[in-house]
Amino acid sequence: MSHARFPAISDLKFAARKRIPHFVWEYLDSGTGSEATLQRNRAKLDEVLLQPSILHGEFTPDLTTTFLGRDYPLPIGIAPVGMSGLIWPDAEKMLARTAAAEGVPYTISTVATQTPQDVADHHGGQGWFQIYPPRDPAIRADMLKRAKDAGLHTLVLTVDVPVASRRERQTRGGLQQPPKLTPRLAMQAAQCPAWLAGIRKTGMPRMKLMDSYATQKTALPSNQHVGYLLRTSPDWSYVDALRSEWDGPLIIKGVLDSRDAPKLKDAGADALWISNHAGRQFDAAPATIEVLPAIRAATDLPLIMDSGIAGGLDVLRALALGADFIMLGRAFHYGLGAMGEAGAAHVVDIIRQDMIANMGQLGARTLTDLPARLIKEQT
Repeated sequence: MSHARFPAISDLKFAARKRIPHFVWEYLDSGTGSEATLQRNRAKLDEVLLQPSILHGEFTPDLTTTFLGRDYPLPIGIAPVGMSGLIWPDAEKMLARTAAAEGVPYTISTVATQTPQDVADHHGGQGWFQIYPPRDPAIRADMLKRAKDAGLHTLVLTVDVPVASRRERQTRGGLQQPPKLTPRLAMQAAQCPAWLAGIRKTGMPRMKLMDSYATQKTALPSNQHVGYLLRTSPDWSYVDALRSEWDGPLIIKGVLDSRDAPKLKDAGADALWISNHAGRQFDAAPATIEVLPAIRAATDLPLIMDSGIAGGLDVLRALALGADFIMLGRAFHYGLGAMGEAGAAHVVDIIRQDMIANMGQLGARTLTDLPARLIKEQT
């Protein structure tokens, strides 16, 4: 039934827009500047062509993979999204439960509306923790302890947000930090009864983890939040410090320059996450898919890629060009907005079915067969 109503992630997006208040939608769906990077992510993915292959007989493609020593049924996971519980009430727990049920990673953000402890009983051993670097070493140490105590086994350091981006469309939408229902926004919320009913149960979302460390209470621009009062712009010494304090896998998120890859390996990174923050930070950035081949050539570290992924075919494109794992953020929130908790599982199934169908066209029995199906070398 779900596939009849929502056969593609784009269908979930269309439905979610009607059920999420406009000011929240503008936070979720916008980029920065003229949104050229957001559009570039899509355009460059569409340029990656794969060669269909014939006469392979009947087979069922194997979608399984191993990443950082763990086995997964699909090469995908749930990316961190700040203020996830504003987009859909109780989103963090819903996504954690989806990850547990589907056997894929869920990455909770430092600036989520729930803390690591809030999702500890829900992620089923699939939890990762994304950290925006606190300036205070004591806060950093405490965050890492809380993440570890909550069973979050993999740490993701985001390095592509040295300063707040402009996010003009988000600002025009009227979102405040911390969120507050002004008369204008309350009218929008009233038009979305399912969202509003959820917010009445959970309360107006706040960044609970960051709030627990903040002593300064102040209103901030919509493109900033309490985290900016506490965090710093990391440098190479910060990576060294974090590596010495965290005894699990460490992933560096926000890599776009192949020249950084060898240095990050030397600094102790276990994997690199190629990301342009889905077009939300810098509007003259390259698409992640177009820098993937050079980064793949520059390192033997496992590679994650995100930004612009809209279905299983995009996952195959990225794997063919050298990625090992793919993360999606917006797509899972489109699912929540359209269908509630069931929508997140439906996103996984859309990607699964799309991968199976397209691998059948390609004659690819396993994920390792995909690079040979590239029509031409991407540059």
